[in-house]
Amino acid sequence: MSHPPPVSCIPNTAKMSKAKKVIEEAKEINNPEIDLVDKGISSLDEIPGLFSLENITRLTLSHNKLQVVPAGLANLMNLEILNLTNNHIEELPVSLSSLPKLRILNVSLNRLYALPRGFGAFPVLEILDCTYNNLKETTLPGNFFMMESLRALYLGDNDFEYLPAEIGNLKNLQILSMRENDLIEVPRELGQLTRLRELHLQGNRLVVLPPEIGFLELASNKSVLRLEGNFWVPPIEDQLKLGPSHVLDYLRSETYRVLYSRHMSAKPPPPPQTLDKSKKASRMR
Repeated sequence: MSHPPPVSCIPNTAKMSKAKKVIEEAKEINNPEIDLVDKGISSLDEIPGLFSLENITRLTLSHNKLQVVPAGLANLMNLEILNLTNNHIEELPVSLSSLPKLRILNVSLNRLYALPRGFGAFPVLEILDCTYNNLKETTLPGNFFMMESLRALYLGDNDFEYLPAEIGNLKNLQILSMRENDLIEVPRELGQLTRLRELHLQGNRLVVLPPEIGFLELASNKSVLRLEGNFWVPPIEDQLKLGPSHVLDYLRSETYRVLYSRHMSAKPPPPPQTLDKSKKASRMR
């Protein structure tokens, strides 16, 4: 009877030496873009010299085994793009939000249950991708919706039941993805996002939408409005079969305003949860 080979806890030294080689080469040629994808990295302490490369503008650490993001990453003052997707990260340092030039931050496919206090202080952040984590409205920092430079916010595959009214502060937002959450309702303030061109609300527990959403410019060929996989009242469901533009027309009608007002006054119980999130990769320990 053959036995399976023993599982080793020793880091893959071949991959680690490749990571060190990337850093050494970057130092030699002053390369501003560091690619450390799938190098078996479980700690940035294993990569000496990384935090001293102050000229870095792009750092890609996706598909590794990182659990901790050191505060020292904020030493990379010229960083514009930081990709941490598909790691095992459970928390982020607030120091990241002090990076003066960071425009794109991708922390999707991790194990985040909360974002640190003060996290919304990014001065020029344009794209934030937190897809496929365990975030909800109660675990966002108080200043999260003060990132007025944001153009795209991806919060799909998390655990939101409500979207805070402060979403209306993100005046430059063009893309908002809240797909596959537990959303029971969305606020009227969504209607203040006049630059919004993509709104993803599919796969939630929504029954009605605020009439204000009907006035957003989401009906053109270049716009995206995704609403399927919810528990819509029959009139919205009927219009959705005809297409998203028909839904928007209906939301602007006086008939719908009356229906929406009655629904909100009645406060019926929300639809049941339909997604089993216990087996999400973001919940694995």
